[in-house]
Amino acid sequence: MLDRFTWFKQSAFLWRGDGVNVYIDPWGLTVEEPADVLLITHAHSDHFSMEDIERIRKSHTKVFAPHDVANELSGDVTPVQPGDSIQAGGLSAEVVHAYNVNEARLEAHPKSNKWVGYVMTLGGHSYYHAGDTDHAPELDAIKADVAMVPIGGTYTMEAEEAADLVKTIRPALAVPMHYGFVVGTPSDAEKFASAASPVEVRTLTPEHPFEK
Repeated sequence: MLDRFTWFKQSAFLWRGDGVNVYIDPWGLTVEEPADVLLITHAHSDHFSMEDIERIRKSHTKVFAPHDVANELSGDVTPVQPGDSIQAGGLSAEVVHAYNVNEARLEAHPKSNKWVGYVMTLGGHSYYHAGDTDHAPELDAIKADVAMVPIGGTYTMEAEEAADLVKTIRPALAVPMHYGFVVGTPSDAEKFASAASPVEVRTLTPEHPFEK
């Protein structure tokens, strides 16, 4: 279920389908393969990198982003918020909440910003890309074969908090992200895997070496 994904770093992924490329939060790209669909979760620079977007965006690229990000972009751009649905280029997705509930992190990703995660159907499987979030109550209802969740702490869930979320939604696989670069260390993936049991955890190798 993960063989079509490339993880660049942080929360940046490329999914290569049959004739369609879907990018999520491109940052630190090591390829320039044209984007058919581009999903942005929120406005922070490690998720919304105009430099990386311009490397892959073409005239046909369909972009989906929260309203504050969409306002910064031109072309085929659709503003989204939690509760919306997407259909584009072989992708279908539900737009879900992404915000902080931990008292110490409330200002990092306020609920009022209406920033997002995505539950995507790609190649016959469902994938939840959480964006930057804590274990918000709305997320308990998510159903997905694969859950990609931030574990680095400081601005998002720490490993144990992310493990609590995946044990609640029970995907077939859980994939840690958002660690080893701006926040968190590679060892957080081990903590996550241990705490998430019995949910199976798979770690991807980023295209960039960990910085932490």
